[in-house]
Amino acid sequence: MLREHYRFQIQGPDAPKVFEKMNGGPVPDIKFFHVDWINIGSKKVQALRHGMSGAPGLEIWGPYKDKDYIHSTILQAARDAGVNLVQCGSRAYSTNTLESGWIPSPLPGIYTGDGMLKDYRDWLGADSYEAAGAIGGSFVSANIEDYYVNPFELGYDFYIGWKKDDFVGKAALQAMKGSPKNRKKVTFEWNRDDVMKVIASNFEPGVPYKWIDFPQPNYASSSADMVMQGDKMVGMSMFNGYSYNERCMLSLGVVAQDVQENDILTLKWGEPETTGKTSTEPHRQTEIRVRVAATPYAAEARTNYADSWRTKR
Repeated sequence: MLREHYRFQIQGPDAPKVFEKMNGGPVPDIKFFHVDWINIGSKKVQALRHGMSGAPGLEIWGPYKDKDYIHSTILQAARDAGVNLVQCGSRAYSTNTLESGWIPSPLPGIYTGDGMLKDYRDWLGADSYEAAGAIGGSFVSANIEDYYVNPFELGYDFYIGWKKDDFVGKAALQAMKGSPKNRKKVTFEWNRDDVMKVIASNFEPGVPYKWIDFPQPNYASSSADMVMQGDKMVGMSMFNGYSYNERCMLSLGVVAQDVQENDILTLKWGEPETTGKTSTEPHRQTEIRVRVAATPYAAEARTNYADSWRTKR
């Protein structure tokens, strides 16, 4: 399949200097997660106001035939602005969500329920994301709703437009608000020695532990690894990866309200032997110690990310 669109993202403390050069002047003041048009050289492109590295940024896209021109214009704008722009690929792109606390791929909560949800499922095609997606990880449940999360658990409840008179799902959200059943979002810092144990097993005879791929070991559309406190499951790890900036493996997930920062928990890594999943290599399940850490994990994103959901909370 030929690609139809390019996508680039320019992030970092010096990104505004690059924007101004490639736009030929100041760019519009785009609100967070809103879209507007900017110039990149002679091309008009759509830009999403973003922020993935502790500083404002833009994500831009357009017809793939323009990709080389857009790419070279961005690089030239950086040189003209005196900015040392470091390029990274699509696999490294999503690792910065681990530092900033954004869980990008929770399971869509559409697989149960009647009314509009049933109508939506009937409308979906067999090639849709929801139909073709898969759940990976050590947490295996016969009840699909065990994988659902809500906006309060993900820390996105402040996005809810409570002031609107009515919207679909408002009553359900009001019922969830403040519920003691709601979990909270945290960062899990993986124990270095346990990570090295998993990697080392792949250089020894016998069946190894599940490979930790770098920089992203996620191998399904949505991840769900069990997080244990003793014999009790107290949370779920939902997005994993290696942070070069922090020099450690991190994951984002949810835990019970009584779990505290700096608690040491255990993450069950790898599919259970009974999974029957054909998309993973033969492996053994093991345990990895994880420390419950602040979200966002990166100090820059946690303390200096002005005018964002992080500081508002």
